[in-house]
Amino acid sequence: MIAATDLGSGVSMAAASGMALTALGMVLTPGPNMVYLVSRSVSQGPVAGMISLAGTCAGFLVYMTMANLGLALVFVAVPWLYAAMKAAGVLYLAYLAWQALKPGGRSVFDVRALSRDSARKLFRMGLLTNLLNPKTAVMYLALIPQFIDTGRGGTTVQGFSLGAIQIAVSILVNALIVLGAGSISAFLSGRPNWTKWQRRVTGSALGLVAVLLARELPEKARI
Repeated sequence: MIAATDLGSGVSMAAASGMALTALGMVLTPGPNMVYLVSRSVSQGPVAGMISLAGTCAGFLVYMTMANLGLALVFVAVPWLYAAMKAAGVLYLAYLAWQALKPGGRSVFDVRALSRDSARKLFRMGLLTNLLNPKTAVMYLALIPQFIDTGRGGTTVQGFSLGAIQIAVSILVNALIVLGAGSISAFLSGRPNWTKWQRRVTGSALGLVAVLLARELPEKARI
């Protein structure tokens, strides 16, 4: 199933590449993390965005640890909890889609009049935003296990290794978004038509993800 070449942790190059591509697709999908990071970067500067990013990364570490210590077993044992989390994710994505598509809606890159928060609050809000992000929970529950090869042994080590790849991709992409948020916002502010289409594309993408997740709601968690 998996090529013999590995990274020394039981994870094959094929699995590592697949995880990296999956993580890239997930992080580029607009969601709560992106909205929060962009809003803080635009309103308070890239340093605030980086502090917020540190909080979201801490959230990834929490989920990765929980997943490798048996979070999946909890969701399998309590199916309604898994369904409830996915339902919350659908509703939240639908809400974000409506916010972008409704008349007078705003782009994630619009400048917002937000109060300046302390570094501690920025970190805490980044952490909470990620911990309450259903996309993160679903990723660690349903996606990462698909790249673990039980035949290679050390499934816990593989899980942490794959989680580390996902976090590295997320840090890189989100850091670029944080650093470029101000420039993107300035570019769009002078081009209202670009902003309108950016909102439509973002809102449509969020709505599509919400629909796809809604179709999967009856499914139970699997290991």
